[in-house]
This record gives sequence, structure tokens and C-alpha cells, in this order.
Amino acid sequence: MRFPGRRKHTHYFPVHDRDPLLYSSGPRDPAMKSHVIGIDQTLVDIDARVPDELLARFGLPRAASTVIDNERAGRLYDELLAGGLIRYEFAGGTVGNTLHNYSLLADDASILLGVMSDSIRVGTSGYRYLSNTSSRVNLDHLQPVDGPIGRCFALITPDGERTFAISEGKMNALRPDSIPPDIFDDASSLVLSAYLLRCKPDDPMPAATMRAIELARERHVPVVLGLGTAFVIAERPAYWQEFIREHVDIVTMNEDEGAALTGSADPLTACDLALQWADLVLCTAGPTGLYLAGYTDDDVKRETRYPLLPGAIPEFNRYEYSRPMLKARCSAPVKVYAHIAPYHGGPERITSTNGAGDAALSALLHDISANRYHRRSVPNSAKHVREFLTYSSMSQVCRYANRVSYEVLLQSAPRLTRGLPEREDGLDDEAYWAV
Repeated sequence: MRFPGRRKHTHYFPVHDRDPLLYSSGPRDPAMKSHVIGIDQTLVDIDARVPDELLARFGLPRAASTVIDNERAGRLYDELLAGGLIRYEFAGGTVGNTLHNYSLLADDASILLGVMSDSIRVGTSGYRYLSNTSSRVNLDHLQPVDGPIGRCFALITPDGERTFAISEGKMNALRPDSIPPDIFDDASSLVLSAYLLRCKPDDPMPAATMRAIELARERHVPVVLGLGTAFVIAERPAYWQEFIREHVDIVTMNEDEGAALTGSADPLTACDLALQWADLVLCTAGPTGLYLAGYTDDDVKRETRYPLLPGAIPEFNRYEYSRPMLKARCSAPVKVYAHIAPYHGGPERITSTNGAGDAALSALLHDISANRYHRRSVPNSAKHVREFLTYSSMSQVCRYANRVSYEVLLQSAPRLTRGLPEREDGLDDEAYWAV
């Protein structure tokens, strides 16, 4: 496990060869190792720059996600290819993106559950998916299927708006019996997306998703849900509110998805309302920045050293130096919020925002896994006077998520292609990671 942030020392924690207290505790138990599990619709992202009239011609609602049949997908692909409109084809899927980024950041394992074409040829969608996924992502548990995986067309119009057209292929064919129970024993989180539950009536994917949730809940593994797109949530907001209340611990969304879920267009208010159903909420809000909302115990809340910020909740960031907890684990729960503006104001030119939210989530998952690893390695540490969810404060998690998201915005691909560079803020490590 690589810990979040950079250290002055050559090695990442723990350096047990130099610490007599850690050394005397004996060799490291392999059971201390952990991983993130994700279920995804395995698909390939096809990025294309298109004129506005193409959307109308193929019946694609602007700025939404639409499932299209294989015949229409074939015609769309042929036209994009013939017109030289395709910029790249890359392994995609919101959970797949997140796990790839997580493994790159943490230099640690993750496990992807889904389907993969039983027969793969060079140049096919299955080939591109495998070749563009980090080797630290374990694909051994993918269910073989007779047919293609999905294709997701990200069609970007001249104004920079994204419209998605999804050809599902066999991507929703994951069966409940393909979810192995034993991989949940050492998991630090289970990552899902709302897309998994929006399938045709005869698709087994929803049942497989509920089976995974059941296994995670039995083992007290936090369940993380990405809302996917506002269009999906707006169809049945009451359903998703109840689903989150019953099955989910952590929700990630953008401002549009938050508005669809809660009815509030203000990201901070949406985060606050979402805490009715979830324990921790991450909201990316474009040029406004990034919000994090959650609970902590009143006895361990910590005041910020930054200026207090105005908003729908006055001085909402007062306790942003706190570390979040599950509400049920708090004896006197209090709501805490954090916010950060876009890193360096955001890139000068954004080619595509595809994958930015997945990148922010991967940073949060990294911090959750680091906390679990540290708690099992050094259980008597003062870091664990409560059962916190993250290793770092909410303020620092926002910084980290913001920085990782910025890296994805710098490029066209929805997945990180490298680790984070050296920090450029001028702070020394001890000051930067003090909280």
C-alpha cells in the first residue's frame, strides 16, 4: 500500500526495519493486505468530436446517456470512422476507470467483476479493454461470455458538452453465481454505479449487484455508489433515495446528479440533503470545485485553520479538519463539510471532463484503504481512537481528490496514464499532511 501524499523519507509507511516498536510486533500478516472490489459494465470508450446535427440524426438526447441497439451502434461507428471523427478508443466504464486509477495511485490490488468476451482478437473491444487496464487490477474473476462487451460513444459537440450513446453488447450478462464470496473477506470497499441496476428485465446484472451488496454488508465492507448520470436518477429519485438508505454508505455525484437526487441545484445543499440517506457524500461541481460531506463524533471534531466559507450553510467548513465516520458508529454525530476550488483554477483548456469524477473517487478509495491498512498494522495508534472511514481529514481528502481529478482533465483519456507528479504548492510535507 502506497500511502496518500508524499513523504520526506525514502520509504512509505510502515518502515518496520527502522522502528523497534513495529519490528517487535512480529512480521507482517499477509491478511493485513486489502483490496477494492468493483462491479462494472465492461465497455470501451470511443471519444469523438461531432457536429450538433449528428445527435439529432441518430436520435440522441443532448447531454444525456442513451442505450442504443447494436445496429444503430454499428452505423454510428462506421460514420465516425469514415469521417475521421474518432480521437481515441480506450477501456472505459465508470467503475473500471475508478479501479484502474486506484491501483495506479495506491500501487495496490483491486478486483473487477463483470464479463469479458470468451474469444478475443487483436483490435476488438475486448482486446482494447484488457490492454488499457492496469496490471494491478485483477481480472481473473471476469465471467466469460459468447459475444462482444459494450461500447460507449462519448460524443463531444463544439461547445464541449458530452452526450453518451451506449451499445451494451453482453455487458449486463453478469450472473449472481459469478460473484465469489471469499474476495469480500479482505476488501476495503465495494464500488458500484447506478447503471448496474438500470437494465432490461431479463438481464442478470441487477441480481448480481444485489448479491455483491449482500456479501459486502455481511462483512461490514463500505458500499460506494456512483450516481452515473442525472438522467438515470431523475427517472426515479424516490427509488434511489430509498436504495441508498438501505444499501449504501458512500455516494459520489456531480452537481446535476445531486440536483436530480435531492431537488437542490446548490451542490452544498444537495450534499447536506443526501446525508439523510448516506454517511459520506462526494460531489464534484465543475468550476465551483469539489465538496465532501459526512459525519464525525462530536468528541473528535476538529476546527479548520483556513478561512470560514459562506454558503447555503454559513461557515460550513468550520470542522473540515475532522475525519469522517459512519453515522451509526458515532455516539454524538455531527455533520461536517469541506470544499476546495479547482486545482490551479483548472486546466486552461479542457478537452473532455469524462472520467474526472471517477478520478476523484479513486483518491477517496485510496484514503479509505490506507486507513484500513494502518488500523490493522498499528491498531494502538492515536489515528484510531474512533472507527474513522479515512486516513486523512476531510480537508486533505478534498485536496487529494481535486489533484487527481485535475490530472485527468489535462488529458483526453478517462483514466490516469501516470502517477501524480511532484507537488507544486511549495508546502513542506509535514505542513501539507499535518491534518
